[in-house]
Amino acid sequence: MRIPRFWMMLSGAAVSGLLAGYVALVYVSSDPTPLEAAAPSQTIVVAVRDLPAGSIVRREDVSTLDWPGSALPEGIATQAGAVVGRGLVVEVRKNEPLLDWKLADKEAGGGLPITIPEGMRAVSVEVDEVVGVAGFVLPGTRVDVLATVMPGTDRRQTTTRIILQNVRALAADQTYQQDMEGEPHPVTVVTLLVTPDEAEALTLAATEGRIQLALRNTLDSEDVETRGRQITSLVAGGGSSSSSSSSAASSQPADQGRVIENYEGGRRTLLKFGTGGGQ
Repeated sequence: MRIPRFWMMLSGAAVSGLLAGYVALVYVSSDPTPLEAAAPSQTIVVAVRDLPAGSIVRREDVSTLDWPGSALPEGIATQAGAVVGRGLVVEVRKNEPLLDWKLADKEAGGGLPITIPEGMRAVSVEVDEVVGVAGFVLPGTRVDVLATVMPGTDRRQTTTRIILQNVRALAADQTYQQDMEGEPHPVTVVTLLVTPDEAEALTLAATEGRIQLALRNTLDSEDVETRGRQITSLVAGGGSSSSSSSSAASSQPADQGRVIENYEGGRRTLLKFGTGGGQ
């Protein structure tokens, strides 16, 4: 008796299906190898809150987390005891891992000194609310320093010029001092990070004249060339200080007695005194 070809094909498909089901059952029932076993985790130390530069790391400031795998960033702390008691050279954000280069030696302590790079100096200057750019000069911001100085007694020679550019602010603190009447008034002290040469220029400008801070974009690091400004250049139409001074001097009449130049509210007048006594 011949078996129809259709039934032979059907029997073969059934056997193949049963074999595939058995293989799948064996695979599912077997215990899979956990991924963690192939890559064991390690412990790292992270900050539990924002920590400012100069602060001493305390035990409650840090926590430990599991880092999957064996590859760790170079210099990362793996135990809380390695960072507790050390000062922060830079600011650390919440949940940020603590790296060795962000921390000072344990014997160095904390505070502002550990944040000063080698070869640099921190110079503090007193500024008012206007000079301090209305409170926007904060640690980490960049500023230009303008100095206004009057050489001699001639007010017309008062000059303003940028003396320092792209200077980083380390700190900005507000204190209270008494005025001449004994009333307290707030005084802001801004600490700038400068080179020794820049420290000399900044101290001289703050002592002999008035300084002004100009806030700049942190990404803008290019220096600019300026020629400075004198009062005469402002009232003469905005020309350069040197050309304005020469033009103002040449505009005064010669051999017609004494001439007094007066400025009031931006208006320039000449008072002439001589044989005629007229103006």
